[in-house]
Amino acid sequence: MIEPTIEEALGKQINQEFTAAYNYLGMAAYFDSQSLDGFANWMQIQHDEEVAHGMRLFRYLLDRGGKIELKGIPAPQTEYANPIDVFERALEQEVDNSKSINKLYQQATEANDFATKSHLQWFLDEQVEEEKSIEDIIAMLRLAKDDVSALLFLNDKLGSRVPEQEGGIAASE
Repeated sequence: MIEPTIEEALGKQINQEFTAAYNYLGMAAYFDSQSLDGFANWMQIQHDEEVAHGMRLFRYLLDRGGKIELKGIPAPQTEYANPIDVFERALEQEVDNSKSINKLYQQATEANDFATKSHLQWFLDEQVEEEKSIEDIIAMLRLAKDDVSALLFLNDKLGSRVPEQEGGIAASE
């Protein structure tokens, strides 16, 4: 049986993962409305990954005998000033998520909940990748500035992203 404080914290993290997924869906909608299908594809894959992260925690909590208490998710933003604005918001979201997972890991440490610590290690590693990929895109967008050709090149590049299976292997492989 899982400790009640860890159960509650995991429940909050599940909600945060699903909220992030919904936010990425709003970002995908924005890019689609701007005819930037490659950016929309990238955000749609981010959405799918966040849903998978939420379900990974969901399943873990149930496997430990915990109770799931799903909370409401606010409507996502769908209007942005420009692509950099979108990715800066995405980075803020990932940084907040990293902080939340770090806090959860600390709680598990204090509770001597080694199983939860072990489970959360994957999330800690994943957050490093999440933040880095978004930081890289922001850097490219800043280099592109107002160059439409560069933006379209990035749109094409991000459109080539394919979903990954767990372990980093592309689903199509």
